[in-house]
Amino acid sequence: MIELKTPAEIERMHVAGRFVAEVLSEVGRLADVGVNLLDLEHHVRGMIERRGAESCYWDYSPSFGRGAFRNVICLSVNDAVLHGLPHDYTLRDGDVLTADIAVGIDGWVADSARTVVVGTAAEEDLRLVRATEEALDAAIAAARPGNRLGDISAAIWAVARGYGYPVNDEFGGHGLGRTMHEGPHVPNKGRAGRGPALRPGLVLALEPWFARTTDRIVYDTDGWTIRSADGSRTAHSEHTVAITEDGPRVLTRGEAERGARPEREREDRPTSPPAGAPSR
Repeated sequence: MIELKTPAEIERMHVAGRFVAEVLSEVGRLADVGVNLLDLEHHVRGMIERRGAESCYWDYSPSFGRGAFRNVICLSVNDAVLHGLPHDYTLRDGDVLTADIAVGIDGWVADSARTVVVGTAAEEDLRLVRATEEALDAAIAAARPGNRLGDISAAIWAVARGYGYPVNDEFGGHGLGRTMHEGPHVPNKGRAGRGPALRPGLVLALEPWFARTTDRIVYDTDGWTIRSADGSRTAHSEHTVAITEDGPRVLTRGEAERGARPEREREDRPTSPPAGAPSR
């Protein structure tokens, strides 16, 4: 079911969106060679607890997962692109890390994802990340009244084709509001002029993700982590976007955009879970 939000409700989603942007900025700042994924997970748990927010992932049990999700952020490395379970893995020089998070504040949800390269970045990895960012920009530009859902999908697909990347359409964007997943599904490829009309009040999570050389995916034995079938590297960019009378409004945009990351101080890295953080 597709539900349209009022301007006041969109404002409330923007509150959650600003916090999501803050979390992703912090994860991007802290992600460095030698940092363990579990330390990042526990750091984010502490941020959520202190803000009084609610994780949309904790106890999430969709049909494709194996058991309830028992983390608050998805952390996917290299060939993993979606639903990566934080686990005992220490980041290495050149790793590609995708962080994806959805939280609710006062009953309204926002969802966003960002991919960063840890340490020394290979040009082909930067190119892949840049492609998802440009595809997201194109999708946002198409998210305006008078267009159709297919215009968003076609915009993402056009950027992927321009870069020469194949596109998987099994997982894509979605509506959201009081819950993390609402209608409609937003495929990452499609035909312009097709699908439901875009109306003011529709709020969508737009999330282009690409693997370098395949459109096929495989699942880890954990039942959650999704990887490129051929082991090629991946990237994922996502924003929560409200369609308004004046055009698209990005609700999860922070101060630092397009991968800009402030200087990181080693003493700021998470080395142990914050006090009071729940254990896995």
